[in-house]
Amino acid sequence: MKTKTILKSLILFLFCIAKSNAQEILTIEDAMKIALENNFEIKIAKNNSKINETNVTVGNSGMLPVASASIVDNNSIQNSSQTRQDGTTTSLNNAKNNSLNYGVSLDWTIFDGMKMFAKLDQLKELQKLGDTELKRTILEKIGQVNSAYYDLVQQQQQLAALDTTIVISNQRLDLAKNRFTIGKASKLEVLNAQVDLNSDQVTLLRQKESYANAKILLNQYLARDPKIDFRVTDAVTVDDKLILADLLNLAQKQNPDLEEQIINKRIAELQLKQVKAGRYPTVQLNSGYNFAKSESSLGFTSQASSHGLSYGFSASMNIFDGFNQHRNEKVAKLEIENSQIAIDQQNMILNTQLSTAFQTYLTNIELIGLVDDNVEIAKQNLSITLDKFRIGTITTLEFRTAQLNYVNAKVSYSNAQYQAKLSEIALKELAGNISF
Repeated sequence: MKTKTILKSLILFLFCIAKSNAQEILTIEDAMKIALENNFEIKIAKNNSKINETNVTVGNSGMLPVASASIVDNNSIQNSSQTRQDGTTTSLNNAKNNSLNYGVSLDWTIFDGMKMFAKLDQLKELQKLGDTELKRTILEKIGQVNSAYYDLVQQQQQLAALDTTIVISNQRLDLAKNRFTIGKASKLEVLNAQVDLNSDQVTLLRQKESYANAKILLNQYLARDPKIDFRVTDAVTVDDKLILADLLNLAQKQNPDLEEQIINKRIAELQLKQVKAGRYPTVQLNSGYNFAKSESSLGFTSQASSHGLSYGFSASMNIFDGFNQHRNEKVAKLEIENSQIAIDQQNMILNTQLSTAFQTYLTNIELIGLVDDNVEIAKQNLSITLDKFRIGTITTLEFRTAQLNYVNAKVSYSNAQYQAKLSEIALKELAGNISF
């Protein structure tokens, strides 16, 4: 009884160890969540967006008054000599002189040709531009995470296929050895089986290396320790219901590159408003309260002080500046024209990218069905071939061909799924519609 208890405890202990060492199953949703929280480029883009948001203030646009305080204290020690009009002279060595001025001032631009209002609107557009940059960075990084993740899925599927072929190659080697032992096969058949098994093991080792490197790359996108080990899910689900017209409509509303060009045009229009403000006068109010005190060891006045309020206004207007105002307005209008050209160009590029990517997507979707049929055919062929090989009715070359056909069909199927998924990701990224 005691022995059974100890055995149960040992089994439970080993089970707990195995469970604790089990690899983390990383889903695509978890990967995207980690990337949004950790990715360095996304963090930088978020901070840049916050900077643009912080800059949107009425003070930064010049609408608020500017108050300042100042103090100036000058002291001197001099050897002084004075000659009066009656001919008498007065002199003093090491004469001390002191001048102290301090006060506060307030300056407020109350009119500048509406430039300050255009500047505030421009700051708001720059905030939108920062948000668009953030959106583009997120789409790019989430697209990279998706691509890297599903690359791991297809490599994991290929590893499973290669594991299967190792098992088959071992069976073949055992059969060849048994047949050689009973005299139904030559030594050459055993050697060929061993060579093919070694070749399969080399391929498996290379695939394991590629799989490990792909994990490191995904960990980099997730901004975490490259040594973190994990597994990904085995399934690749491809959205085969995408419609080009819907994608084009979404891209017009959500594509960050197009949004950026539209915002840039708005910024250029507001820049023209600011330039045109130079044609109008600028009016400023100013006021202050100042205190002044001076002391002199030599002279008619040994001490003087004053304090009080000062106020007034100033106005200025550009009459002639060498035609720079006209030149600046012309340049600003050309910038607006360039912005519109950039929008038209981006529209054409976007439509071209979506159309070509959609055609690739359709091809890849069709390939999945074709390659899937090949997997079933290759599997049946391998099963029949293996049975015939056991009874010795086919050659080792025919068996090897069937074996490789099955592995290649499995690899082609996982690759077709991966390529179709990449096409889907590319289309949704262009449409600004990746879910995260």
